[in-house]
Amino acid sequence: MAFFLVIVKAIIEVAALALLGQFIVGIFAWGRREGNVVYRLFQTVASPFTWIARKVSPRVVLDQHIPLVAFLLLTFAWLVVLFQLRASCLADPLQQACPPLQQVR
Repeated sequence: MAFFLVIVKAIIEVAALALLGQFIVGIFAWGRREGNVVYRLFQTVASPFTWIARKVSPRVVLDQHIPLVAFLLLTFAWLVVLFQLRASCLADPLQQACPPLQQVR
């Protein structure tokens, strides 16, 4: 179980960092961000999560705020997975994914 949670946590971290990178590149290339290759790469990586955020958010949320909603949902999901991983490792500390986490108590 811990191995699966570590994989899910890594996917969440990659998506959240892609959204953060998209935001930072968007700040530096404000007017030309849609033509920026790095911005488009981050947008491609984060697009499944922004799609999910669009589906779960109410219609009153503007499209320009959807990446922020996706980032907040990913942050919440990361915390949930982190606590589940901790509980799984405390229940069975001999799992292969647990030794790096055993030092945190």
